[in-house]
Amino acid sequence: MAGPTTAERGERQQESSGPPLVRRLGPRRIRTIIILALGAALLGAGVVWVLYGSQWLRVERVSVSGTAVLTPGQVREAADVPVGAPLVSVDTDVIRSRLVRELTRIDTVEVARSWPHGIRLKVTERVPVLTVQKGGKFVEVDRGGVRFATVDKAPAGVPALELTLSRTASSATGMRRFGEDRLVREAVRVAGSVPTAVRHVTRTVKVLSYDDISLVLRGGRTVAWGSGENSAAKGRTLSALMKAAPDARHFDVSVPTAPASATS
Repeated sequence: MAGPTTAERGERQQESSGPPLVRRLGPRRIRTIIILALGAALLGAGVVWVLYGSQWLRVERVSVSGTAVLTPGQVREAADVPVGAPLVSVDTDVIRSRLVRELTRIDTVEVARSWPHGIRLKVTERVPVLTVQKGGKFVEVDRGGVRFATVDKAPAGVPALELTLSRTASSATGMRRFGEDRLVREAVRVAGSVPTAVRHVTRTVKVLSYDDISLVLRGGRTVAWGSGENSAAKGRTLSALMKAAPDARHFDVSVPTAPASATS
């Protein structure tokens, strides 16, 4: 039997010397891969155009929730959301930082996209636990000791902070050691630990020094609290003491394990 001709050997040699990928996959599969790749590229380009170039997914509205003292209009103005811009391009972190910087009453805020046309702002406002009178106005202080707003009228049910440091040597040393901000935070800690029933009738939190904080209640009753340390235990002790001595005018929980009360 005759072997392959010279022409046949040439054709076989040409096929075996073709590109390795073509030899492994075959021309038909290569064409399929090319078509799929082109389709993926076109799809990606289409998605980019829809997100950035079309009018379908652009900011049209900004919704605000969670406000109590602030108005939604104030929040929208401070947020300065770029209405009309592609929704995907809005930098939510920048908006969040801008709101906290511009509106100090805001404690935290969530900024989220609401597809297909909205930005959602969920605000949590700071809540005053004390007020400081200053020049006929009132500065609100939150639970972290942050002085966040100045208002014309003191908010109802919020005690006033009276920071009247005594002139004793120990008080002067305490002032240098702790500073006014630290003393304010101690007063805030005390105010936050006062039992709910007592908080409603607390008129003033007085600070004479770090370890000399007292409360003035409605009707002139007083509570010697001491420092802000062990405030949770002091709060529980005060509740029990006021129940045990309902006619007392003065209470001392500065040492919660040895409380005292007096009627005059």
